[in-house]
Amino acid sequence: MISSTSTILAVGAAGKFAGLVVPALAERGVKVRGLVRDAPQGEAVRKLGATEIAIGDLRDGASLDAALKGVDAVFYIAPAFFPDEAEIGKSMVDSAKRAGVRRFVFSSVIHPILSALGNHAQKAPVEEAVLTSGMEYTLLHPTVFFQNFTATWPKIVETGVLAEPWSVDTRFSRVDYRDVAEAAAIALTEDRLLYGTFELCAEGWLNRKDVAGIIGEVLGRPIKAERIDPKMAAAGAGPSAPALKKMFDWYDKRGLMGSDLTLHSILGREPRTLHTFFEELNAGSVGGDESEGAYVLAG
Repeated sequence: MISSTSTILAVGAAGKFAGLVVPALAERGVKVRGLVRDAPQGEAVRKLGATEIAIGDLRDGASLDAALKGVDAVFYIAPAFFPDEAEIGKSMVDSAKRAGVRRFVFSSVIHPILSALGNHAQKAPVEEAVLTSGMEYTLLHPTVFFQNFTATWPKIVETGVLAEPWSVDTRFSRVDYRDVAEAAAIALTEDRLLYGTFELCAEGWLNRKDVAGIIGEVLGRPIKAERIDPKMAAAGAGPSAPALKKMFDWYDKRGLMGSDLTLHSILGREPRTLHTFFEELNAGSVGGDESEGAYVLAG
């Protein structure tokens, strides 16, 4: 058990996903140290509940060593679509081990063995590093995030169209990252998820037509489900473009599906629903940083 006097490092605490883990941990009364890139980010993370701020870079070993000093547990989520994501993750694990960190919780991705998807396959070596580190660990495998609709919501409302660069018929499991954050907080502060690997999904295997129907119920008017050109969607993505194109091609033919049973069991309640998430979006009660783009998706 990680005690209330323990310090937990949240890596990327200013990000829209790790930033949800900070308040989930603060509610449990533990000390949260947020690892951020600069001082302005640190102020924002303090408002989320972090008690300490560490400024550093995942490619700077010295700054990681400083951030990890006196840390008992680490929450780590990888930066999406970095070409050297696996090496960055393995270095993070090595730094944590060297610092004497006791527990490591990695927010990975559903089906990390999918070699055709770079943002999945690059997480497998990091998981191996965690498994062989000797630290206590929990591996979280969330599916596609509800929060990815945040960036495109204004356009959906304006145009009445839900458009993505793959088939309208492909089915996905999805999850609210707030539920993943709660599972992460449990894994970081309790022992019941130790040494486990957990697929995290809300209920349902929905295609775009299903999702458009839910949005239509929330908005009270029909929403069309359409497919946009994947080349146009990947344009401007820079080094991430090839990985995005491969992902769009995979999603055009296959989805990502899992079971909600595990998340329900961990939380002791039903996971949040997509319908409720869209209601919150429509009311302006949830938001997010759109800087990572609309197609971060799973992991």
